[in-house]
Amino acid sequence: MRKAKELYDRRKARVRTQLRKVATGRPRLSVFRSSKQIYAQIIDDAKGVTIVAASTIEKDMKGKLKTGATTEAAKEIGKLIAERALKAGVESVVFDRGGYIYHGRVKALADAAREAGLQF
Repeated sequence: MRKAKELYDRRKARVRTQLRKVATGRPRLSVFRSSKQIYAQIIDDAKGVTIVAASTIEKDMKGKLKTGATTEAAKEIGKLIAERALKAGVESVVFDRGGYIYHGRVKALADAAREAGLQF
């Protein structure tokens, strides 16, 4: 079990290193995926603040969704984070998949955010 955690941490650090090279002042869209929920936030690393956030544990989302562990839930969160980002004046971000494979829920969230107007 410990080895799997170490491998995950190494992959996560490797992704962050690549993001720093291509970020060029843009905020990052960070995704966290648990077995039951999905979370997304747009972070300005220069200032060290979260600009906007969205997750399946919000009251509005709990009423809409049966569970937070589906691709449909990820699509809803992607749309929501993009709408909130555009309201906050953020149009372009760097996608931080957080070491997760770009597949399934992570891909669904990214595609929905792109469709809603966020550029990355």
